[in-house]
Amino acid sequence: MGEPAQMLQRLAGPANFRGLVANSNTRRPRWPLAERTANSPSLSPRPATPELLSPGGRIRGPPPAPSTQPEYRDIHWVSLYQIHLSNQPEVHGPEKAPEKQLDEKTLERKLRKNQKAKEKEEKRLKAKQKEAAMLQAQPALDVLKKVEKKHRGKAVEDENPEDFIDQDTPNGQKKLLAPLMANQYCPSTVEKSWYAWWESSGYFRADSASTKPPFVIVMPPPNVTGALHIGHALTVAIEDAMIRWRRMSGYNALWVPGVDHAGIATQVVVEKKLMRERNLTRHEIGPDNFVCEVLKWKERYGGTILNQLHRLGASLDWSREAFTMDEQRSNAVTEAFVRLHKEGLIYRDNRLVNWDCTLLTSISEIEVDHIDLKEETMLKIPGYATPVQFGVLISFAYPLEEGLGEIVVATTRIETMLGDTAIAVHPEDKRYMHLHGRYAVHPFNGRKLKIICDAEIVDPSFGTGAVKIAPAHDPNDFEVGRRNNLQFINILTDDGKINSNGGAQFEGMPRFTARICIIEALKAKGLYKGAKNTETSLGICSRTNDIVEPMIKYPQWFVNCNTMAKVALDAVRSKKIEIIPPQYEQDWYRWLENIRDWCVSRQHWWGHRVPAWYVTLEDDQEKTLGSDNDRWIVAKSESAASVEAQKSYPGQKFILNQDPDVLDTWFSSALFPLAVLGWPDDTADLRSFYPTSVLETGLDILFCWVARMVMMGTQLGGDVPFQKVYLHPIVCDTHGRKMCKSLGNVIDPLEVINGMTLEGLSVRINLDIKRVVGYRQWCNKLWNAIRFAMGKLGVHYSPPVTVGVSIMPPICKWILSALNKATGKTVTSLEAYKFSDATSAIYSWWQYQLCDVFIEAIKPYFFNEPQEFESARVASRDTLWVCLETGLRLLHPFMPYITEELWQHLPQPKYSCRQDSIMISEYPSLVEEWTNDNLENEMDIVLDTVNKIRSLKTRTERKERRPAFALCRSQDVTATIQCHQSLIVYNVLENQAKVKGIIQILTENDETPADCAIAVVNKDLSVYLKLQGAINAEAEREKLRKKRDGIQKLHHAVTHMMDASGYREKAPQSVQEGDMRKHTALLRELELGDKPIFKGRDIMKHEENQKLLGARMKLKKNSLLTTRSVG
Repeated sequence: MGEPAQMLQRLAGPANFRGLVANSNTRRPRWPLAERTANSPSLSPRPATPELLSPGGRIRGPPPAPSTQPEYRDIHWVSLYQIHLSNQPEVHGPEKAPEKQLDEKTLERKLRKNQKAKEKEEKRLKAKQKEAAMLQAQPALDVLKKVEKKHRGKAVEDENPEDFIDQDTPNGQKKLLAPLMANQYCPSTVEKSWYAWWESSGYFRADSASTKPPFVIVMPPPNVTGALHIGHALTVAIEDAMIRWRRMSGYNALWVPGVDHAGIATQVVVEKKLMRERNLTRHEIGPDNFVCEVLKWKERYGGTILNQLHRLGASLDWSREAFTMDEQRSNAVTEAFVRLHKEGLIYRDNRLVNWDCTLLTSISEIEVDHIDLKEETMLKIPGYATPVQFGVLISFAYPLEEGLGEIVVATTRIETMLGDTAIAVHPEDKRYMHLHGRYAVHPFNGRKLKIICDAEIVDPSFGTGAVKIAPAHDPNDFEVGRRNNLQFINILTDDGKINSNGGAQFEGMPRFTARICIIEALKAKGLYKGAKNTETSLGICSRTNDIVEPMIKYPQWFVNCNTMAKVALDAVRSKKIEIIPPQYEQDWYRWLENIRDWCVSRQHWWGHRVPAWYVTLEDDQEKTLGSDNDRWIVAKSESAASVEAQKSYPGQKFILNQDPDVLDTWFSSALFPLAVLGWPDDTADLRSFYPTSVLETGLDILFCWVARMVMMGTQLGGDVPFQKVYLHPIVCDTHGRKMCKSLGNVIDPLEVINGMTLEGLSVRINLDIKRVVGYRQWCNKLWNAIRFAMGKLGVHYSPPVTVGVSIMPPICKWILSALNKATGKTVTSLEAYKFSDATSAIYSWWQYQLCDVFIEAIKPYFFNEPQEFESARVASRDTLWVCLETGLRLLHPFMPYITEELWQHLPQPKYSCRQDSIMISEYPSLVEEWTNDNLENEMDIVLDTVNKIRSLKTRTERKERRPAFALCRSQDVTATIQCHQSLIVYNVLENQAKVKGIIQILTENDETPADCAIAVVNKDLSVYLKLQGAINAEAEREKLRKKRDGIQKLHHAVTHMMDASGYREKAPQSVQEGDMRKHTALLRELELGDKPIFKGRDIMKHEENQKLLGARMKLKKNSLLTTRSVG
């Protein structure tokens, strides 16, 4: 406790001291008389006058004198202290013997001595009064600051951001801005009107006749199932950044918008809506009425999606907007089907399909999610009241004919045994050689099951070595059935019940109910052999969560993918298409090398009808649609099909019936890059913009969409549809599930834009909400940087066309060099599709170099008027303008709205041809004369020094100013600190780290200062900061140990990861390089950590010095006492 505080405690007494200090801004201090007299023995009590005595018996201060100055109630304790001293009665001690008479000289000398002592005491008392007054007045000043800050905050709250823009700006016209800027960033006001102006000005449109190099992106068309969610917002943000960057870089940039009809997904959503609102199914209203309901849905949500894209700032070319079921795209789908059928790549066949018993349609392999079960698991299945058992291997026996015994098989789908037509064994398995070619008998229908040999499907070491074969219900069994000409028996209805082929005993039962009944029936016949847990993979429909049933249906339309898949494989291997990140190339190869023919028939009502007509002749006995697979005619229209039928069946009467099925949604989506540019017509857009530049999409549709676009593009368009494929991460909800409108776990990005609560956002998305808040606050920092600049540049400031770097102060040279480096890093990262690196480079420059350092460093040039600062002031002003103007252009692709608004506020050079909008301005490029690596290295050392000194101060000491020292071990570091001390160290440290004065430079020959905290900047530089009070040596040592332990743990973790098997083969090169840099940095820090051992030695040395000093003081005190005694 300092002297002023001690004096206050003596006056106020122990009880009131805490309240006085803590609450001095709310009430006038009052001291209890008893405590004052008891704790102030040097002050004799005096009677309290009535006007100074409060009703509670406490001394109170005199009433304040009238004054025109503001009244600060909290400083009256000084007056009371003065009154208390001036009213003290004279103090008399005990009577003493009369002293002997002094001579005149001695008396004069004693008077002078007493006078000096009196003056010294008065001076000391005045100093104490001044310190006490300052201590007491400080809380009052703090209150004033808080009140002022509160008023400023209230002024900001009361401020209407709309006052700073022209409210009468017509839609599509350029927004008129007020000369003054609002006090803080308001997103809704900033974003107002800019998009309409950009669009009406034609900035989004690409010209097919332009001589500029093209850069084309086709936006993955969002499904019309509902509004966009945050996952779509990620796609839009990435693609918009790419397009705006390329547009600013001189490319003829085209970004094509579109919406997908999303056949099954949209039908499911509309069906649910019908049931929810009208309690009707689609079958009850019929196909035509149902399609009308879907079209109403499309009109509603198609418009919502377009509005969302506008609000997100997507710079799409709306003149080329497409819908996968509009006339142009429908013509393209029909043309593609007809061409592929003519080339023999589309055929109709009776093959195995993935059937969804809830949707009542076949689905693509890509729409099947596979979950791996390790053991018995109970799952909730649509349509079943209780969970169904999976992950169990059931063994049962088939009796052999002629009483030869039985053969045991095992399955996880016991219900499919009703469709078994054979039993397979390995041809070299000696256990079954005597049964080759013989038969088993089905226990429920008497069907003979041939025992066949198949080395491809049977593993003799697994189970019993005998495998049941149900060709109509398993992909592997289907291939065995094809190879061995087995009978294909489908035992399921479309809705998943056992049909008549399953036998009267089980007909009509739901498939999983029949599973239980079959087991009981086998037990009754003595054929059940038991069950055990097993690992299995289960196919589940991603839309309904129903178990997907592989089954043979009536003939479907298939695309033969073998030839096209080989072309797609070669395109990636030859780098004609580049997949980013490259580790997904292996997935590409694995999937296309094992591709199966693609079933494109779908048994629902919303979508493109299959352009195929069935010919029924008048004389046909069997008139069932599709009963004769050779009667189908594929044509572009019914009239064209009629012409073909007349040629095939001359002179015969016939009826044409179009296939009721529709095409898989992915069939039309696979044509999107071609169709949006006018294919099959030979359009100018197709010639100028195909193939496109890059496809940006999610990893989850790499095969169902990306691979099929490549196959269709090369087959029908003659070239790959895009040159690069960039796969972005998937946005998941808090449960780790992909956001899907069908699941209802989506977040509308406009809810975030318009301001949903952070709590609401955090419980619905797997995202660090603090980062969202941080970036929102960072927008305000950008805003304030421009406001600061506008105030310092002045109303009449005219920026120079060029800036002369050679005559600039070092701080200006440094920030331009740093800007140059950030520009280079940003462009390089964008070219490599490393968007996080690009945004980090821009953010770091704005936040940590421009705002935190440069703007703070140049403030003294503007706050000091002497002429000697004029040249630095001019250079700083010009540099500030260059940095802000260039930095906004650098940032624009990622933050289009705020950068446009702020860029329009900046003054414009008089003699320049600046564009009307930032979005068509030139993107920053490297300026060679700005590069100054040496200066950047020096500033890195200076800023590292600043950060280390800041780290040495505790939170409670942040406002205290303390001496700092720099121990330099090389001449270069010494020169750097000396050179930048006045310019950088003072400006940065004085304002932010509260360091007293300048840094005192030490060499290795100098004694290290005591009572200091220490930090190592690098091997050649350490910093010391004077601490308050005595150092706790053990606490400092413990801090060192914890820091070293933490570094060692990190180093061990990185080393363990790099030594893991497969790391060097599987991890991307960029990741390995980053890990190596991290490993090296940690190793270096560990090596440097050995040097701070002197830190502990210095502490111990300090302790020894303290002990020695204490011993000396004690000795000196004893000596004085001895001297007095002798005297």
